[in-house]
Amino acid sequence: MGMMPCWNRLGAIGLILLPWLASASEPPNIVVILADDLGFGDVAVLNPESRIPTPHLDALAEQGMTFLDGHTPSGVCTPTRYGLLTGRYAWRTKLKRGVLNGYGEPLLAPGRATIGTLLKEHGYRTAIVGKWHLGLGFAKSGSGDFDFEGPVSDGPHTRGFDESFIIPASLDFPPYVYIRNGEITGLPLGRQPALKFPRFMRAGELASDLDPGDVLDELVRQSAAFVRRQADDGTPFLLYLPLTAPHKPVWPAGRFQGKTDLGPYGDFIVQVDSTVGDVMQAIDEAGVAENTLVIFTSDNGSFMYRRSGLTERDHTDDPAIQAYRSTSHTSNYVYRGTKADIWEAGHRVPFFARWPAEISAGSLTSETVCLTDVFATLADIVGQDLPEDAGEDSFSMLPIMRGGTWERPRAPVIHHSSNGTYAIRDGKWKLVAGSGSGGREKPTGKPFERPYQLFDLDADPSEKRNVYDRNPTVANRLEQGLERIRTRGRSR
Repeated sequence: MGMMPCWNRLGAIGLILLPWLASASEPPNIVVILADDLGFGDVAVLNPESRIPTPHLDALAEQGMTFLDGHTPSGVCTPTRYGLLTGRYAWRTKLKRGVLNGYGEPLLAPGRATIGTLLKEHGYRTAIVGKWHLGLGFAKSGSGDFDFEGPVSDGPHTRGFDESFIIPASLDFPPYVYIRNGEITGLPLGRQPALKFPRFMRAGELASDLDPGDVLDELVRQSAAFVRRQADDGTPFLLYLPLTAPHKPVWPAGRFQGKTDLGPYGDFIVQVDSTVGDVMQAIDEAGVAENTLVIFTSDNGSFMYRRSGLTERDHTDDPAIQAYRSTSHTSNYVYRGTKADIWEAGHRVPFFARWPAEISAGSLTSETVCLTDVFATLADIVGQDLPEDAGEDSFSMLPIMRGGTWERPRAPVIHHSSNGTYAIRDGKWKLVAGSGSGGREKPTGKPFERPYQLFDLDADPSEKRNVYDRNPTVANRLEQGLERIRTRGRSR
């Protein structure tokens, strides 16, 4: 399969997973950390050529399970977050392409189950700290303008989370505010001017208590405090921690600047890794690590382009350039494209799980999984059978985490790009129902525009060879499978 990650950093382990017989007597705590735009190749243990140190993420791999074939349902953030929280593909909603902005209306329909409502019903204390990006019910004045002094009528505090400390969307979308349990903090609001890459931000409202360069540290402070409170209380907890980085603005804190020779982006990856390390340290120091499931992943691939020319200027020469030469760094490893694309770089992401009571340290799996599977996995852990109207595209990864395989065969995974292009993944085969990337790389193409693309990912992980014309039977089967899953309303 061409280049493979540097598994010797994980120790002398193979692809054969040993069953783990221990069983926790108490419900586990659950921590889901979702990086924002972190590429597969940004993590050192997954990229043998990387010059960016990520000791804390490497340690997470050594202490738990690495999913070699982990995917997001979308190449961009809002639909992936919807899929993770609900176990349902976002293209089944009104959002057929793109993302919401900071002022977007709520995407979650009334009564839609989330991992928050699921675990709250099973006695968990639930919290979210970080980026929401699923729409909020901002108050409005009689003239229709936003009233930031009024309470937010819809958000995580109404979607199953007992505690919430969030920003509305990506950190380059206004309004730049913290919202605690439905109340905007840091009033009155000032004004953030527009900034260019790497510290890219759109102009808009800015709270007095939000410093873009301090957001990651603030998320650590809030998360660590929650973990300590719940460890002292003894009630099982869910902490959903959607980070704001390394998404733009690429704004590493002062103590991380210059930590790499790869410019602000490289330094920012070091800070993301350190942030994960701080949260893991809080869990360890609270004495709850043994029975805490930590899932770490990303909402899509990296936005950094790859420059093939050895003499082309890149981010190491000029921080304003949003690209690396392949000899400098490969944010998306060997995978084609970038964030937003239907090609592998858009949705193949780092994916680790640590649960000392249940997951064998240093284990690997090559099973194809999707972030929509988190919902069914958590339901399985608490012994909840899924109803027909929840987790429609979610399959429990718990048997895989315990060293086995799917309890029943998983349906093919459906991927979706920023312009609405679909792909279906079944075993080694991936069919793209469109004529291009569906996102940022050229040619962009259009959804359902022919010629379609078929790739054998075992033989061609970089998707360099379209073998559609040579495999008509496979292509036809996958086209029919995609249409069946799209029209059925569910894949589970």
